[in-house]
Amino acid sequence: MLDPAHALTRLRLRGRVFFRRGWGRRIAVLARRVEDIIDLNHTGLVVATVFFAWSVTPSLVPRDWLFQGLISGLNAAVGYGVGCLLQWLFRMWIRPRIKLETPPEWVRYAVKVIVVVLCALAAAYMLVMSADWQREITGLMGMEGTTRAAYLRTGALSFAVGALVVAVYRTVRELVRFIARLLSRWVRVPPAFAPALGALVLTVLVVTVFNGVATRAFFAVANSAFSVRNDKVTQYAVQPTKPERSGSPASLAKWNTLGSEGRWFVSHGPDPMLISAVTGKPALEPIRVYVGLQSASKDTTEEDLAVAELERTKAFDRKVLVLVTTTGTGWVNSMSAAALEYMYGGDTAIMASQYSYLPSVLSFLADRQKVAENGRKMFDAVYRHWSRLPVDHRPKLLVYGESLGSQGSEAAFDGLADLRSKVDGALWVGPPNSNRLWRQFVERRDPGTREVDPIYADGLVVRFARTAADLEKPSPDWRKPRIAYLMHPSDPIIWWSPDLITSQPDWLGEPRGADVSPQMRWWPFVTFWQVAADLTNAQGVSDGHGHNYGSLVLDGWAAIAAPPDFTPELREKIRVQIELAEYYERAVK
Repeated sequence: MLDPAHALTRLRLRGRVFFRRGWGRRIAVLARRVEDIIDLNHTGLVVATVFFAWSVTPSLVPRDWLFQGLISGLNAAVGYGVGCLLQWLFRMWIRPRIKLETPPEWVRYAVKVIVVVLCALAAAYMLVMSADWQREITGLMGMEGTTRAAYLRTGALSFAVGALVVAVYRTVRELVRFIARLLSRWVRVPPAFAPALGALVLTVLVVTVFNGVATRAFFAVANSAFSVRNDKVTQYAVQPTKPERSGSPASLAKWNTLGSEGRWFVSHGPDPMLISAVTGKPALEPIRVYVGLQSASKDTTEEDLAVAELERTKAFDRKVLVLVTTTGTGWVNSMSAAALEYMYGGDTAIMASQYSYLPSVLSFLADRQKVAENGRKMFDAVYRHWSRLPVDHRPKLLVYGESLGSQGSEAAFDGLADLRSKVDGALWVGPPNSNRLWRQFVERRDPGTREVDPIYADGLVVRFARTAADLEKPSPDWRKPRIAYLMHPSDPIIWWSPDLITSQPDWLGEPRGADVSPQMRWWPFVTFWQVAADLTNAQGVSDGHGHNYGSLVLDGWAAIAAPPDFTPELREKIRVQIELAEYYERAVK
């Protein structure tokens, strides 16, 4: 049996011979110099590799090599920090309590080289696996996949990003030490407490600046920048001349106050001739009312102006009145609006309003209260006027919201009973995870149903759908007024939540949705950042996946508010028209 002490002695003797020949000493000197320059923490490297491996596992939507490199680099930097902390804890609390004999210097360097090589090989292996997973995800969504060779570029970019983050951290660390030296010299703080106090001073300073001045400055600059974009006039949005549109010469909401999205909304959409060509029946001019952030005067609120515009256009005499809560910039889904206008032969009125200059992502961070207030005040103002009309002489009242707009639309109601007592139907698309009513329905879903396709109260009132067929489940008994949520299993807007940091959600604990990779797993912290990164590419996928709902909105309207003469043949004719219009909008916008 080999004696460990004897083996260690022989190892040392061989190491001395190697050093006497000169090569060992030269290698050791070179390795020491490289280590001094890089200051690499090998425990940190191991944990960083683990975090990197986690980050390239499947997420909700496919990623190209560039985007994945950025995300994986940030995750690796976090892992490196965790590894450094673990090593520090080991040296402080465990090492003093156990006896470990220090191995020869060349052994230590050999182990370090082996660790670096193994980490590099592990990262390369995970990149090859990740390329295969990405092809699986794109296959589920009917998209073209990546190649292994192309995805290997992710490793180089991740290394650069991770190194940059670590360099920034080290700069901050030196700044803390500098503050600590100043505190020791000028304030006479004991050296033992100076570093901790220096870190506290820097943290308070950074938090104060970024929570106060910097945050306000950032959103002020962002608001200013996007307000310029809001004023942009495109040649493809022409001022309407018909009085049924806001922005026309007869409108109370002037053309130049509607904002970029508002001008597009009122200047497009099907006219009576096109509607008749599709339906084969006479049609009316659809009413589109829009109120921009600059439309109201000092003496008139936005909601009062909206009601006045509805009265001016005789919107309350139409068969259907739809209140749309927009996304951040005031965007309205053209497919959703046009679908309803075709269905009802133009005998419709659609009202929308703008509440922010910021895109939805920034609005979600800074203006969530604004969208809730806008949705509530607009609905309450219109509902007050609508509810005074005779029951037999008022239009169907429908509400619609997509993404952040669904959250604002929900905010107008206290609960399901309040919602059903006030409207004739609700269609909400891609609801964020923080939606209050949606969250209640999903959490109280019927036992045995999954979070990605829940059934609430046997589907009698509220239904959730990924496809048109889902709207007919679980039974034909769907009582009016109907509420429908359109939601894809692969939509990160729906599934992103701070809870992902510490707990596994049901949608990852249950069998995966149809377009989600079965290889996707939940990892603490990492899954949170992965899904957060997916938010920026939520619509960069094919129709029917992610946050791209396409013409499914037509099926949603048909399910909750179809007119008596609506047929499957007419539905497909309308689908062709709204998809052509959407293709045109994407091409010119």
